[in-house]
Amino acid sequence: MRLFRPLRRPEIALLWGGQTLSALGDQLYAVALSWIAVEVLGANAGYLTALQAAVMLLAALGIGRWADRWAPLSSMIGADLARAAILLLVVALWSATGQPSFLQLAGAILVLSLGETVFGPALHSVLPALVEDRTLLPAANGLLDATARSARLLGPGLVALLGGVLPLMHFLSLDAASFLASAAALALIGRRRALPAAPSRADIAAGGKLRGVRAMAAHPLLFNMLCTAGLLNGAWYAVFYLAVPLLIATHGIAGPSGSGLGAYGLVISAYGCTNLATTLVIGSRAPSARPQFQIFGGNLVMAAGMGVMALAATVLPTDWILAGLAAGASLGAIGGPMQDIPRAVLWQTRLSRAELPAAMRAYLVMSAGGVLLAMLMAPAACRLVGTTSVVAGCALIYLATAVIGLMLHAGWREIEPQAA
Repeated sequence: MRLFRPLRRPEIALLWGGQTLSALGDQLYAVALSWIAVEVLGANAGYLTALQAAVMLLAALGIGRWADRWAPLSSMIGADLARAAILLLVVALWSATGQPSFLQLAGAILVLSLGETVFGPALHSVLPALVEDRTLLPAANGLLDATARSARLLGPGLVALLGGVLPLMHFLSLDAASFLASAAALALIGRRRALPAAPSRADIAAGGKLRGVRAMAAHPLLFNMLCTAGLLNGAWYAVFYLAVPLLIATHGIAGPSGSGLGAYGLVISAYGCTNLATTLVIGSRAPSARPQFQIFGGNLVMAAGMGVMALAATVLPTDWILAGLAAGASLGAIGGPMQDIPRAVLWQTRLSRAELPAAMRAYLVMSAGGVLLAMLMAPAACRLVGTTSVVAGCALIYLATAVIGLMLHAGWREIEPQAA
């Protein structure tokens, strides 16, 4: 299968293994944190996610020139070690005091968000050097994309199974262990192969803070995805990290472990199942000269999935709502890889090595800004119009961006299509 061909290189296999463990730990942490926040804060739990988005926004705006001075591999290892350290510190304090404080959780969110802002752009810089054969970039990106998507399947499933027996604090311990495993894998890669050094100061300075925006503005599809990143990511977070746990808690729905946390984990696992399957399919395909139909088609599918979730919460009996939410999540999940993999390939094949980290940070700025605004508004919106209406509104956002995108770019064709 074409998707697995990059794993013939030991460095790619190490990278994939480390990222798989890290992504699994992240999902354990994310699901557990979302549930703790909803239990304690109710609809105001959205403000905790807003804090995370604000940190990522500020970091993406201000960390660029500092982060670019380091070799990408060193940046990735440092980010992993810092994130492991803060999680272990929170677990130690939680164990000593009996419960986590808001400041402890906020500190973890701060360091984890900073780490992600450094790690992501560095990863996209390293990957082309490890793959070498550009026709295998979709497969390599698909493999790494599959790590997060398989984690959405396995991680919440583990939460659903372990939620009744494992103390919540140790979901953070498992996440810390996964970061340490990722750092060890990266260190082994560095010993096996020389990778790109840090860009020169001249390259870093070129274009200033807007160089990423300028680089993406030269490519129609990349610029479209940059402009809509805030809307789409904000809508996604509002649905899956606030609306879904609120609906489960409001209706008193219990999952496999007899708890609401188990039900929430089941919905996210349903999302992860088709998310992963679609990644395997998309990652096995050669780059297309007209990827816009796949990209905007993915937005249409996500809109349909969110629509099913809103309908399920409105018309189904309470005993069937969990199944409806899981079905809608499973349908919508198909759309994620349809957009994410082509975007990553376009970044890596159409931008220079000096432009790529800046372009990804520009995307992070737009994405984090949208999540920040969405999670600041979503709690009030849930109280004002109802949680189900918020889900329906987010579905309309995905629908509108897909329709407008197809109207603007249906006739566009890649000037230099990649070889199959």
